[in-house]
Amino acid sequence: MNNENKTNINWFPGHMQKTKREISEKLSLIDIIYEVIDARMPISSKIIDIDNLIKDKKRIVIITKYDLCDKKKTDKYIEEYKKQFPVLVYDLKNGKQNDISCLIDLTNEILKDINDTRKKKGLKPRLFRAMVIGAPNVGKSTLINRISKKNALKTGNRAGVTKGISWIRVDNTIELMDTPGILYPKIESREVGLNLASLTSINEDILDKEEVASYIITYLYKNYNNILKERYKLNTEEFNLEDIFKQIANNTNSLKKGGIIDYNKVYTIIINDLKEGRIKNITFD
Repeated sequence: MNNENKTNINWFPGHMQKTKREISEKLSLIDIIYEVIDARMPISSKIIDIDNLIKDKKRIVIITKYDLCDKKKTDKYIEEYKKQFPVLVYDLKNGKQNDISCLIDLTNEILKDINDTRKKKGLKPRLFRAMVIGAPNVGKSTLINRISKKNALKTGNRAGVTKGISWIRVDNTIELMDTPGILYPKIESREVGLNLASLTSINEDILDKEEVASYIITYLYKNYNNILKERYKLNTEEFNLEDIFKQIANNTNSLKKGGIIDYNKVYTIIINDLKEGRIKNITFD
């Protein structure tokens, strides 16, 4: 791998290692895994070693934030996932995709044999236990709040909101184990690292905002030029990063005294526009 393809963006705090250990310890209690993936980065937000982590547990892949992605591009990845696992797609904010009841019904269908066996033995049905796993800020807590029909968990557009494993009762058939977002100890690919950083799966406090904002602008210019130009009212025919930052500064009132560009403000605006969904219909993989 060339050095230019490597990245120094790595974020694997102690609680992630602890979470992986606890997942392994509690796996015997779990009937099914809900693997949550951000539709805007369907490859980069997938836990790279999840197969080793969850062994042979049954799995449902849940694609979140579908309203924010480039559907034509993301749908190709979804079709690939469907060849391996049941897949459900959600717009978690507006509820326009499959109703949450589909997830509950599918879980009960997949795990039906467990209670059928208990019934034959003269035992009462038991609750199914599902574990929710995903990278930071892919929508796990929002999903659980929708499933449980209450704000059971704190949510937020930043990495590391969920700090510990917790159980949430859904109804009389399912209870969920929520887990903190996890990544992998070393992110080898610069592209994957910057995708995760751009969509706040990595804690913003450790990032070089200039590097992330530059990556976002460069990627959008190459892949979603019309969306970029429309968002920031750009007037440019050739790619010039400095000129784009200057136009964004002028068009967002991000200037200091004397007309000097407030670069930190410009970088923050770009990152927040993506994080808050003001820039949408894009996919970074």
